[in-house]
Amino acid sequence: MIYWSIFLAFFIPGILGYGGGPASIPLVEKEVVDRYGWMTTQEFGEVLALGNALPGPIATKMAGYIGYMEGGILGSVIGLFASVAPSLILMIGLMMTLMKYKDSPKVKNITKMIRPIIAVLLGAMTLQFFLASYETSGSVQTIVLIAVSYWMLEIRKIHPAFVILLALAYGGISGLL
Repeated sequence: MIYWSIFLAFFIPGILGYGGGPASIPLVEKEVVDRYGWMTTQEFGEVLALGNALPGPIATKMAGYIGYMEGGILGSVIGLFASVAPSLILMIGLMMTLMKYKDSPKVKNITKMIRPIIAVLLGAMTLQFFLASYETSGSVQTIVLIAVSYWMLEIRKIHPAFVILLALAYGGISGLL
């Protein structure tokens, strides 16, 4: 019964909490503190503070922690699943609809219009990263990182994850010096 309660405690706020984690926090508090009595308001506030201090989506961190505290590892898994299940169900439904109409001229036109927008957004993000790197690290390090990354990705065909890890290691080492 505890697992069903954990599921409902995070599934219902996931459905009703329009806007993601921050919008669903009061709904989660209502379930966890008022409905099930698993925590006091103070304890919930501490979990919320801990969730805000860690990187990543707050709703999933809270679901995992509270689920673990109430139902162990299985409770944690159920809480995590329940917090992402509403979005997952909607995405699968939308993908099924998209796949059903993928040959429709309207869908193809929408796809054609979205591609340039995504390209522009990626270009703008790249420019922002470049300018931030230039301001903080200087032009020499920025150009060296770009050149070495290009060489590793395009010439040596190294997986992008390894290039990112190496760049992070380089940034960490150069930051210590």
